[in-house]
Amino acid sequence: ELSVALYRHLLGLQEGEGSLDQPAAGKDLNLLCCDIDPVLIERAQQCSPFPASISFANLDIMDSSAREPFLSSYLGRFGRSTFDIGFCMSVTMWIHLNHGDRGLMEFLSFLSSLCKYLLIEPQPWKCYRAAARRLRKLGRNDFDHFRTLAINGDMAERITQILTKDCAMELVCCFGSTSWDRSLLLFKS
Repeated sequence: ELSVALYRHLLGLQEGEGSLDQPAAGKDLNLLCCDIDPVLIERAQQCSPFPASISFANLDIMDSSAREPFLSSYLGRFGRSTFDIGFCMSVTMWIHLNHGDRGLMEFLSFLSSLCKYLLIEPQPWKCYRAAARRLRKLGRNDFDHFRTLAINGDMAERITQILTKDCAMELVCCFGSTSWDRSLLLFKS
């Protein structure tokens, strides 16, 4: 739903406008939406009102042997080597919890090399604690890296530092916070 709403917004389409098979007249916009959950991807593919312009792919973005050929092939279809803009919504915490500090830094570095602009929505540290608490209540072990994360605290600030200092991106704008108290940050390569 977010991808379709974003597509409509970027093209200036109202609800119900636009063809199922092609983008708005005279406008060329293609979105690639990736998620690690194949069920979500299948549902999105079935419900997309713009299948010719919005592609959904089941992809573990942290698996470089899978992501590199897939993304190169996708971009190659358009004669491109990078995306104009990347959207990373509510993903950084999961990358961080499952791949540690090093994984988060690798992920951010990869995104910065792949996108001219990057809109990112980092989850605050309280979300990390809540996710770990939910896991414990289910009787499962903590996330592998939770107790050893050195990158913690104000996650919007920490991610901004990584992207600006380590990845040579520039913070263009902070759009404030969502209703879930998550910052929306726009960076430029």
